[in-house]
Amino acid sequence: MKLKYTVCFLLLFLNCEDKKTQKKAQPATKAEKPVKKVIFKDTIIEPEREFPKLNSKNAMDFFLEYDKHHKENKVRITTDFGSIDILLYNETKFHRSNFIWLTKQKYFNDTQFYRVIDNFMVQAGNSDDKKTARKRAFIGKYLLPPDTKRGFKHDRGVISMPSSEIDNPHKLASPFEFFIVQQKGGAHFLDGDYTIFGRVIRGMHVIDKIAAVDTDSADWPLSNIYIRNVEIIN
Repeated sequence: MKLKYTVCFLLLFLNCEDKKTQKKAQPATKAEKPVKKVIFKDTIIEPEREFPKLNSKNAMDFFLEYDKHHKENKVRITTDFGSIDILLYNETKFHRSNFIWLTKQKYFNDTQFYRVIDNFMVQAGNSDDKKTARKRAFIGKYLLPPDTKRGFKHDRGVISMPSSEIDNPHKLASPFEFFIVQQKGGAHFLDGDYTIFGRVIRGMHVIDKIAAVDTDSADWPLSNIYIRNVEIIN
């Protein structure tokens, strides 16, 4: 009889221990779920960029290839003072391609004419808005090579970009910015130092209006003049 009770007690003891073991194992099983979620989040792949981030090493190859497939050469710049149509020169293909590409990326939208000197030039493509800085950071940091030996002169109405081969008085060693000569008779003392890559074909009266605004001591218009949109036209 004692043996029977002993066997029953032993079976009861083992059964309880087995339940305790199962209870102890449960938290480990539950803990696996959050781990799987973290791993899942870590493996999410961000959408690929449509274009590579540009830098001094890949920019020229990028625009050389871009030039082969994108031959547009006319743009319309819509400002607070009206619209300006510009013909971009095919001879300066890196600068034309750069401007077309930035236009398609909507970079110029909401930038400003931030340096204005009456009877000289108006300068645009920058802004003190953080949104512009974020656009530049996404596109990349690069310079375009100078292309100043095409025979173009800084006549009234040309659009030009500073060359990286000089000590740049306008601090514009960047492909994001440009200036348009407003000076009557041209500004030929700039020839050979800055890359001319197009000219105004309609809207010089808008340039004259912009050039005539009041500015501060740094030539920044007292009232901001925005580029509202830049688009490709036929």
